[in-house]
Amino acid sequence: MILRLLGWQGIAGLALAAACALLLLVQKGETRHWRRQSGHYEQLYRSSETALAGTIANYRAAAERARAADLATAARVADAQRAITERTADDYQNRLAAARARADRLRRESASAATDPGARRTTPVSGVSAAPGEPAQAPGQDRLPHPDRLTATEQAIQLDELIKWIRRQQAVDPNARRP
Repeated sequence: MILRLLGWQGIAGLALAAACALLLLVQKGETRHWRRQSGHYEQLYRSSETALAGTIANYRAAAERARAADLATAARVADAQRAITERTADDYQNRLAAARARADRLRRESASAATDPGARRTTPVSGVSAAPGEPAQAPGQDRLPHPDRLTATEQAIQLDELIKWIRRQQAVDPNARRP
């Protein structure tokens, strides 16, 4: 009976209303599902952002520690090199002073021997035999004049101390850990 009253248009309207209600229910279910998914994705995003911020902070802290370690190493190396330089300069000055004192002593002995020939009696030393094809030389003939000998000695000491300084500087390891 109701079907006769409604007619085909009424039945189509009821079917359409039922279909719309069913679609509305499905849409509500989908909306709830995607809200839950959205909340889950938001949590994942926030946790990844937090992790990224933590990683950045860790990298910055590590970089700062490395910078501080580099500064400490640079200071340690500079101190070691400064100490080497000071020690080498002191050794150089001491050796120069000893060489100059020895040169003064020899000059005085030479002067006193020239004024008093009987004061120092030494046996004459024969000359060094010449190499084949070279003329023989008398003893002392191949020596430099006295001021030049002192200059040559000073330069030899200077070069020797420079070589020692370079070797000591090279021995400083900038990558060594502090004890």
